[in-house]
Amino acid sequence: MVSQTPTTCSEQKPESPFSRIVSKIVKTREVTLLVLIFSIVVTMSFVSPYFFSAGNFRAIAVGMVPTAIIVIGMAILLTSGGFDLSVGSVMALSSTVVAMLLLAGLSIPVAVGLGLVLGAVCGLVNGVLVTKVGINPLVATLGTMSIARGAALVLTEGFSVSNLPTEFGIVGKTAVLGIPMLFVLVLVLVVTFDLLVRHTLFFRQIYFIGANEKAAMLSGIPVDRVRIIAYVLTGTLAALAGVLLASRLMSGTPTAGNALELQVLAAAVIGGASLRGGEGTILGAFLGVVFVALINNAMTMLAVSIYWQVIVTGAVLVSAVALDMLVRRKVA
Repeated sequence: MVSQTPTTCSEQKPESPFSRIVSKIVKTREVTLLVLIFSIVVTMSFVSPYFFSAGNFRAIAVGMVPTAIIVIGMAILLTSGGFDLSVGSVMALSSTVVAMLLLAGLSIPVAVGLGLVLGAVCGLVNGVLVTKVGINPLVATLGTMSIARGAALVLTEGFSVSNLPTEFGIVGKTAVLGIPMLFVLVLVLVVTFDLLVRHTLFFRQIYFIGANEKAAMLSGIPVDRVRIIAYVLTGTLAALAGVLLASRLMSGTPTAGNALELQVLAAAVIGGASLRGGEGTILGAFLGVVFVALINNAMTMLAVSIYWQVIVTGAVLVSAVALDMLVRRKVA
């Protein structure tokens, strides 16, 4: 006589493919951010009649350009388990150096190229201090932040460097089909690096290093070299942001980018990057920048005091991350 195992009601049915897809979408940070961004846009369209104007969207797009460019490198660094607090100062230093080189008579391509090299060198210094010397990223980049900012102030004595060649402002002031050229460049960079991070072997190593550095070393991944390259890339992107900012303002400003590194870090973390490493996407970090830019714009249009804006921005950032974490726990 063959015994049969009774079927109990407690046995769970296998999850359907549709349910798995929905669960994956809900747990995706980018989707949560898109919902929040859409909610802000809809709400502000009712609150202020000027929010949906072309001029306002142009101001938001242009204003977020430096942060959006730098957050690409920051997201990669965070994924690898590091970060860089010197990005705002490097941006200011590169901006002023390029402006001074232009006034000295150098051609635009040469001046811009040297500015980008300067950013790469700053990133290289950070990478070597962190990987070879063994200094904590917080201390190393905090020190280079002060050095870069101080160098910009010493070179200019605290004044902006203006009267730049008219041709230098073409990229900063040109629009394509009504869309600022600066924002078009940002979109190209975001799409390019998002694809590279997702589909190339080198950038996939970043995730392995951030998730488990010892395992990555045992697997033959050159951890120090990959991290140094990540710092160099971040420094170069910060310099590019400085060059584009100078092109838009037609001046090099040594005080530009004050506290920008904190905004970049916040946007990257909101976008899904983890301070522990091993997580994060370029697209998510970019959406984090958009979210922060919309919050700031909304408070400005609502005439919120600048002192309250700092408090509100911090509270909204923490709430957004906490809400996303609660959603993830619920669907897990």
